[in-house]
Amino acid sequence: MLKVLEIEHLTVDYPGVRALDDVSFTVNEGDFLGIIGPNGAGKSTLFASMLGMNTKYKGKIKFFEIDIKKSKDYLKQIGYVPQKPIFEKNFPATVIDVVRMDLRKESEKNKIDEILQQLWIHELGNRRIGELSGGQQQRVFIAKALVNNPKLLILDEPVTGIDQQSTDLFYSILKELNSKQKITIIWSSHDLDAVKQLANHIACLNRTLFFHGESDEFFKNDELVKQYSEASMQEHMHHH
Repeated sequence: MLKVLEIEHLTVDYPGVRALDDVSFTVNEGDFLGIIGPNGAGKSTLFASMLGMNTKYKGKIKFFEIDIKKSKDYLKQIGYVPQKPIFEKNFPATVIDVVRMDLRKESEKNKIDEILQQLWIHELGNRRIGELSGGQQQRVFIAKALVNNPKLLILDEPVTGIDQQSTDLFYSILKELNSKQKITIIWSSHDLDAVKQLANHIACLNRTLFFHGESDEFFKNDELVKQYSEASMQEHMHHH
């Protein structure tokens, strides 16, 4: 089985704080990995390291069996959807412009059409991105991430601040991408119910990795779920 991602002994230090401590896990082709953990657990640091935005780490990160410090080619096979992108209301680009930004082959124009239909935003193609709702904007960013047929989709808390109806649609789209198009997905979320429904594997992060395995194994273990909830509550109290 192809290993899409291998992380070995990943440690990241910022001045005066260890953000990630000796984290190791593997993601295989076809997996749907939910990454959970309280705020400040190191999820964003993990993503920044994986995507080459943070190069000051100890340990090893490999995509498709190639060390990311040796080649940046892996980025071509990855689609990335960040947390809610911010747009000016009158930003001039249309939906089609935004999706086309990442298109590497001009011959793939009809691909844009196909993806917009798949994500239920076809009729919005000529609308300005700044005029759309949060849920619609987020689907545009999935379209942008999918336009080059990635093997892997990485999503960083993609439904923050989006209404429930859009969130449900968003999740059903992810499920379909994973089950029908066989796209491997790595997704961080605070929504345990959604993670339980969608992800087949879980990585529970709180600076160290305190669980990595099958989703059922995590959710059937009351002790683990309790530990996770307590860590999240403490972090929440700490911030207020």
